[in-house]
Amino acid sequence: MIEITNYQTLLAVGKQQQEPQRFLFVFLQTSLPKDHTDDDKRRFHSGKGGELQAIMCVDKDLQELSNFADLIKESEQMEQDWSIVLIACLSGVNATLPSSKEAEQPLKMMVQTVQNGGDLSKYLAFDKQGELLHFA
Repeated sequence: MIEITNYQTLLAVGKQQQEPQRFLFVFLQTSLPKDHTDDDKRRFHSGKGGELQAIMCVDKDLQELSNFADLIKESEQMEQDWSIVLIACLSGVNATLPSSKEAEQPLKMMVQTVQNGGDLSKYLAFDKQGELLHFA
């Protein structure tokens, strides 16, 4: 079993699954809340704190994914600046890959989790440099 330490190992684990995987991506932007304090501002500028806002999402077949640099390149075509990407997988059934239509509801649930300030620890998250993040 491969431990997921970066985007490439995530893809490798996806390929090892018995059922085909559809990857779900929610791109997030970090910002300071309107009612922030000086301490909030200091923490935010040191790379901690702030609030997250989902700005775009997409689902991809594992065959459409190659490396993190390509993911960034594709996201830049949308002209939305993001700082974190949340990733989840939707597993197929009976060797059938889930469709994009089947991915819509799980993607909406991911976005709602972000909007509601819910627990993001169940998702993998990477910053724009490709570093694996951990939510506490």
